Amino acid sequence: MNRNLVPPSSYSGPVVVTGPVADLIVMWCGFPLLGAGLGWLVRASVGHLVGLPLVPFKAVLRLLAAQPEPRATIVPVAVGAALGLCLAAIGSWERLRVTVTADRVGLRRGGSTREIARGAVRSAYLEDGHLVLLGPDAGPLAREKADLDPDRLRQAFTGHGYRWLADGDPYADRYRLWLEGQPDLPAGAGPLLRSRQRALEQNRREEAEALREDLARLGVVVRDRDGRQQWRPTDRPT
Repeated sequence: MNRNLVPPSSYSGPVVVTGPVADLIVMWCGFPLLGAGLGWLVRASVGHLVGLPLVPFKAVLRLLAAQPEPRATIVPVAVGAALGLCLAAIGSWERLRVTVTADRVGLRRGGSTREIARGAVRSAYLEDGHLVLLGPDAGPLAREKADLDPDRLRQAFTGHGYRWLADGDPYADRYRLWLEGQPDLPAGAGPLLRSRQRALEQNRREEAEALREDLARLGVVVRDRDGRQQWRPTDRPT
């Protein structure tokens, strides 16, 4: 049986896919414990740290060293635990939540929510740890970093009759390495690819993702391989 065929719908209600509960347990229990442990370690070694030449926040360390017990231990342990809780809250907030229904796909991360109508989704697949939704023109509607169970994602989409591509990008053989001055790029794509290459080289990931979206609006799909950009056109009529 072809794994890329659209199966009969088997779900009547929405299916939500998010990260495993174990990740939440690690974040909300492990991070505060780790922070508390680091706080205790700072208290235990504060005398040694104050004597080192390049240690920052020496004034804070001296103040801590002058505190009586048990305050001298309770304060850094509590601060470390609080910082761990903050990290856990940020991690939970940034988890991707995918909601699949018969008529739309919802993507929520942090305070940002995006809904894509069923008719706009040509197919879906996983590539390099990202969930990719392709539109009618074979251009990406969405590309979200997704540390999610691949089987649960596949079942959520196929259970509602969406086309799930188990073999990944069906247009992988259409990509070409971007080179400066290529004549067959759509108008305006060359400068964007040039800027995006600089952003990749300088590790400005958010800027690179924004430029990826700008290129998609011009009909150019881009992916990264070994620090270099590869591109392909969409199926838009010219």
